[in-house]
Amino acid sequence: MFSRERKTPIAEWWWTIDKSLLAALILLLLVGVLLSFAASPPVAERLGLGPWHFIIRQAIFAALAVPVMVAASMLPHRAARFAALGVLVVSIIMLWLTLRFGVEVKGAKRWISIAGNTVQPSEFVKPAFAVIGAWLFAESMKRPGVPARIIATGIMLVIVGGLLLQPDIGQTALVLATWGVLLFLSGISWFVIIGLGAAGVGLLFAAYIFFPHFAKRIDSFVNPEGGNTYQVDKALSSLLEGGWFGRGPGESLANKVIPDAHADYVFSAAAGEFGILFCLFLVALVGFIVIKALIGAQQQSSLFSRLAASTIAIQFGLQCAINLAVNLSLIPPKGMTLPFVSYGGTSMLAIAFAMGLMLALTRKKPEERLATGLPVYRSGVLSPAE
Repeated sequence: MFSRERKTPIAEWWWTIDKSLLAALILLLLVGVLLSFAASPPVAERLGLGPWHFIIRQAIFAALAVPVMVAASMLPHRAARFAALGVLVVSIIMLWLTLRFGVEVKGAKRWISIAGNTVQPSEFVKPAFAVIGAWLFAESMKRPGVPARIIATGIMLVIVGGLLLQPDIGQTALVLATWGVLLFLSGISWFVIIGLGAAGVGLLFAAYIFFPHFAKRIDSFVNPEGGNTYQVDKALSSLLEGGWFGRGPGESLANKVIPDAHADYVFSAAAGEFGILFCLFLVALVGFIVIKALIGAQQQSSLFSRLAASTIAIQFGLQCAINLAVNLSLIPPKGMTLPFVSYGGTSMLAIAFAMGLMLALTRKKPEERLATGLPVYRSGVLSPAE
């Protein structure tokens, strides 16, 4: 595609990017567009919208997500930190403004309206915190006298406070898990890990006591006969009726009645339309992305790059695992999307930004390229190595 002798930013990006990881992410994005054709028309009809409403919007967001991901993947490591810092500051401010000016949906204020479009700030907080948290933890490991871990913990508490007031238990759990991953990867004793695990259990009990909607979901999950499990039951029916090869696009009966078939329960919709084999392919694709990113992260010489890329990959994998577990009725409903596959503009663009940063942080180093005789591009102060 680009000559190895061309010393341009784009050529340098092409010869240092993990092409298989990039291809897997674009494939996952295309799968999301494909599933929107099968799952979203019945949802649009129930809402009184045109059958192409969600399909067109999904395609538009997918088309926007690709340049966002590519642009972020071209950032040098230092520029990636600055980008993440800017996104983190703006997202935290918007997160707290949402509590006052946000759009309330089902008793929760998680979205804020900007120029007629609703934005969920918490989606952008997650990858930005993963990168800045990794930088702070890396600094604390290199300079023990710097209270970087305390600063990272303080940022986490500010984020968690805003999320709990919305309330959004699922995103809170994911941010806490991100902080826990950073602690684990940066090296802590097993006593601390056990203590944090016990604290996590305590927080779940506290959430059950203080958040009625969370308690209701737990009660419905533990005692399905006593709660409203309509959507979960229909999602399981869709998983079962598809068999190995599915009933075909638009032919699933359960998908026509699942309220969120295009969003949180798109995996169940995929099972009904395309079968278990397609779902296994989807799981394998997600697994490949996570494992490939973790391998690429461990090949980096920079401690910050290893921590940041690994944390983003694990965060991505956790969100996928939570969504799949909900679809399989292994855990209570969380309202969490399947990255790049579920419908959602903010979620898709935020994941694109996160994956772009992950690609940037797993790019090959200039010294590695010199060893292979490939050209190295440098411009100004920053270079792809930084």
